[in-house]
Amino acid sequence: MPLSHIEHYLIAADDMERTRDWYRDVLGMQEGWHPDFGFPVYWMYLDGVDVVHIGRSAKHASENQKAYLGRIGADSGTGTGAIDHIAFRAKDLKAIVMHLRQHDVKFNERRANGQALYQLFMYDPNGIKVELNFDAAEAVGLEPEITAEKLAGRK
Repeated sequence: MPLSHIEHYLIAADDMERTRDWYRDVLGMQEGWHPDFGFPVYWMYLDGVDVVHIGRSAKHASENQKAYLGRIGADSGTGTGAIDHIAFRAKDLKAIVMHLRQHDVKFNERRANGQALYQLFMYDPNGIKVELNFDAAEAVGLEPEITAEKLAGRK
């Protein structure tokens, strides 16, 4: 499988600002640019690379956030339960889609506003969400099920 590295992790936080401040003040990360998802997020960077994404916990999530991330639970959990997903950069989108289908792995396709990534979301056997990010050039002609534009009615 042509995976190259872990891309980021998303923290589902009850208090996004406190979480952002902790990663900034305690770990020395910098808050930086992120696409407009139609709901609040913070992206925290190290050396110009976004490594931690912070969003609202499920109990505070907007309908757009729930639809985009597939978060329907009311409890954010504790410990590792507060991490929403783990993301990997990947290559060869068509081959991976075929591979997932051969293994009967259900997945969803996404694209954020202005983001040059095509995303596949699935769950591992433990219920951990896994995100695969592909360069948008690999997705020419593909239309994801959900985009931030569609959620906001801007098709």
